[in-house]
Amino acid sequence: MCGIVGVVGQGLANQEIYDALLLLQHRGQDSTGIATAEPTGVFHIAKARGQVREAFRTRDMRALLGNIGLGHVRYATKGTASSEEEAQPFYVNAPYGIVLVHNGNLTNTRELTSELFHKDRRHLNTSSDTELLVNVLANELQATVSGLDLTPDELFDAVARVHERVEGSYAAIALIAGHGLLAFRDPFGIRPLILGTRKAADGSYEWIVASESLVLENGEFEVVREVMPGEAVFIDLDGRLHTRQCATDPKLVPCSFEYVYLARPDSIMNGISVYEARLRMGERLARTIAKYTPEDSIDVVMPIPDSARPSAMEVARVLGVEYREGFYKNRYVGRTFIMPGQAARKKSVRQKLNAMSSEFKGKNVLLIDDSIVRGTTSKQIIQMARDAGAKSVTFASAAPPVRFPHVYGINMPTRHELVAHDRSIPEIAEELGADYVVYQEVEDLKAAILEGSDVEDLDMSCFDGRYVTGTVSDEYLAWVEGSQES
Repeated sequence: MCGIVGVVGQGLANQEIYDALLLLQHRGQDSTGIATAEPTGVFHIAKARGQVREAFRTRDMRALLGNIGLGHVRYATKGTASSEEEAQPFYVNAPYGIVLVHNGNLTNTRELTSELFHKDRRHLNTSSDTELLVNVLANELQATVSGLDLTPDELFDAVARVHERVEGSYAAIALIAGHGLLAFRDPFGIRPLILGTRKAADGSYEWIVASESLVLENGEFEVVREVMPGEAVFIDLDGRLHTRQCATDPKLVPCSFEYVYLARPDSIMNGISVYEARLRMGERLARTIAKYTPEDSIDVVMPIPDSARPSAMEVARVLGVEYREGFYKNRYVGRTFIMPGQAARKKSVRQKLNAMSSEFKGKNVLLIDDSIVRGTTSKQIIQMARDAGAKSVTFASAAPPVRFPHVYGINMPTRHELVAHDRSIPEIAEELGADYVVYQEVEDLKAAILEGSDVEDLDMSCFDGRYVTGTVSDEYLAWVEGSQES
């Protein structure tokens, strides 16, 4: 999971990209990067570890010249979180010069790495799958173009060949030196990408592509539409938009975890309001809670801030139980789920949350979280509630049990890390230290997200083990787990 943005404007693009990355900071905190391009084709790149506000200085921004550019906030799923060399964007100098950012996770990296070395004669300097992706794109573009000029059709032909070679999830934005901005999405549309436009002062059109709609709204761009699964979008240096479907059999199957946790609630993805989806999750979860917990066992409903708040409010409404805020959140600590490594997660929970004893003392408390993944955070929160004087603690998840690795861009790679893997729900409750644990039903989650939309299916692989690309084998999962453990 990462956040990406690309801009084609009339003025300098640097500030627009910086502001967009601030809005996407929730999607990645490991590192960040910005690249801009002048009309002459000269690239300017700045990237560093850490969050956006601490990564870029005034001197960096002044050096980012050009009216076209892209940006990235990184949450490491491939490669090393601590390596600045693996911060995006990635650059290759031929053909033309390409700078690329990528949100997602490629699942045939072993095959691609071998092909790029033995067949394409391309050198890789990191273990990042984004470096793989930009080299595959460069190689296919090199094989497609016939002269110095680059036509949109040639570019789209190259993207079509990328789709044939690459497996997994990818929403990507690239700058092609001297030509324009390219954006494309994998044939299943697993990771989000949305296109927007606005009129400049001279009457021409400016363009933006980004991971979430809130970026467009904040910049006063009009939402045009989602970039479709398998589609490529090219905006040339004159601001003309070119589009083409580049996949042979595209099908929209977006990631359900975007709606559960990853996206900001004020975003709309694939025509679905994240906030309204989370309200519907709460409504359905409330019915399951009522079914599996004893009557009069809940005095108060409390959310684990922030992403669980809409679901918790709806649970309280449906159950007719008082809603209270029992945890105060320190805004200056990052999201614990996306912190690299268990040690950092464990250390940060008590720094991030403080339980107010006045809200817990002597009460039967129902805590609502968006999901339970490793259980590290949940276990500490339950103990915090008990230490604050809770009489009993029921812990409910707005998502189903996470029993399988997520290989499409979320850091859940090994089964033994998942608290729900190979455990019954009572065993999970015992492991977490809760009196009761209640999970959303798989079909209820799917129905809550899809209700009222035109989307017909979701990637729910971490809940049901069904990998929508059809290319994820048991051997691959074993290899991923082995590589993570080594």
